[in-house]
Amino acid sequence: MKKHIIILLVVILFNCNNKKQTPNETQQVLDEVTTTKPIQDIPKLDLKAANTLVELPLHCMNIEYPNRLSQTLGSGKDLKSPTQLHPAFYGCFDWHSAVHGHWSLVSLLKQFPEIDKAEEIKQRLLNNISKEKIEVEVKYFYGKHNKSYERTYGWAWLLKLGEELHTWDAPIARELETNLQPLTDLIIEKYIEFLPKLNYPLRVGTHTNTAFGLSFAYDYAETVKHDTLRNAITNRAKYFFLNDKNCPMSWEPSGSDFLSPCLEEAALIKRLLPEAEFKTWLNDFLPELKNKDYKLEVGKVSDRTDGQLVHLDGVNFSRAWSLNKIAEGLPEYSHLKYVANNHINYSLPSIVGDSYEGGHWLGSFAIYALNSTTE
Repeated sequence: MKKHIIILLVVILFNCNNKKQTPNETQQVLDEVTTTKPIQDIPKLDLKAANTLVELPLHCMNIEYPNRLSQTLGSGKDLKSPTQLHPAFYGCFDWHSAVHGHWSLVSLLKQFPEIDKAEEIKQRLLNNISKEKIEVEVKYFYGKHNKSYERTYGWAWLLKLGEELHTWDAPIARELETNLQPLTDLIIEKYIEFLPKLNYPLRVGTHTNTAFGLSFAYDYAETVKHDTLRNAITNRAKYFFLNDKNCPMSWEPSGSDFLSPCLEEAALIKRLLPEAEFKTWLNDFLPELKNKDYKLEVGKVSDRTDGQLVHLDGVNFSRAWSLNKIAEGLPEYSHLKYVANNHINYSLPSIVGDSYEGGHWLGSFAIYALNSTTE
């Protein structure tokens, strides 16, 4: 690459002497040569990768223990096993990871019908997302102490699962979507009820990040044309974020982040504003992103057996999907795809065959990040 740049610079200088380019024209060409980055090693989700990544949710979706219930106990009567409390989404260590593990299986099967374990995946999905088991999941949310359970991270992934089923043209998808719908409808109601009460957004890098929770819910509302949910999200998101400026990317990531507060917010606003308005907003919010030499160091993981430290693999994947969303349809921000690819390529080799601390959830993040990549 360096050799090519040197040769090209020689050609430019030769042409300058013969063509008599103006200083501005010469500088423009030099800028293009020195700032344009090749999108090298674009990570791809192909059949081979799908057969590898599918093992992560398949392994954990029916593993009951270890399990983190995040449950508030009202009395001794509430002490039940994970399979009793959450017969559909009890595996993968916690409820939200179980939900997005199911999303992973649906996403991979939908994209790759010829995937090796297609029939096993279908049977496991049908067994877990059954009408009877979803009824129990719905009942849990009506418990006195469970009204805010999984707000809004788990809620967001549940709607992402619903969206993936809705857009999958297959008989099994209609059965699964129908079975899941009572829980989907309940989560929609919870969003609509909760958002007007939320006076301040949560600008954190973990589960309760408001921008992330609204992005996935907005995608669902757009896909199924649920105007009430879409309007509730749009109104609240604009109230929270429209006047934000100069987000401190240099403060990120924190030691156990798996989301980027700045980039998640930018990716949400990209969904909501017309292109011209978004570019004006983004220039005020993250002005450094327009620099074609923009660099962002990956989140470095020092110990992948530590459940908190391994979160930084997640921040690499979520940064990638946010950067790709921001750059979508905006050629002047296409250099962000290079940054996104670097983040995916840093963490992707480590998530398969690694410890359960990361393996029970990182596959979903990797798949969603890979789905966001483009040429």
